[in-house]
Amino acid sequence: MRSGWGFDVHPLDGQPPLILAGVVVSESVGVTATSDGDVLAHAVADALLGAAVLGDIGEHFPSDDPASQGVNSMELLARSVSLARDAGWQPGHVDTTVIAQAVRISPHRETIRSSLAVTLGLDVEAVSVKATTTDGLGLVGRGEGIAAVAILTVEPLS
Repeated sequence: MRSGWGFDVHPLDGQPPLILAGVVVSESVGVTATSDGDVLAHAVADALLGAAVLGDIGEHFPSDDPASQGVNSMELLARSVSLARDAGWQPGHVDTTVIAQAVRISPHRETIRSSLAVTLGLDVEAVSVKATTTDGLGLVGRGEGIAAVAILTVEPLS
């Protein structure tokens, strides 16, 4: 078994909606990003690629590639799962935290968990989604950005 850690952050200054793990969580704010700006999908993809020792999301899906413009980040995560499987690894468990000051995650938590579970090929019981604030500190606390972290384990394909 191996583990990987992922992190992503985007400014909250773009066009709505705000998407986390493919789920619309806000119709009033959005992020600026090359893709759809799904910080949670990006953090999980980086954790998965790291656990499989396959680099990071930017190596596989560079922001200067025209194909990355507006791409659905859950598709990038699905492609990361395929890369890991090709290397002999499958996701085992993922634990995530969304860091946002005003965006409420709890009403969407179960839908987010289900979305991640389907894409990762996991039982929903192997997917943890948490949220926290920064108590008004930093760019997240000022409402200027949103971030996500993830730790993910992989197991060898049987």
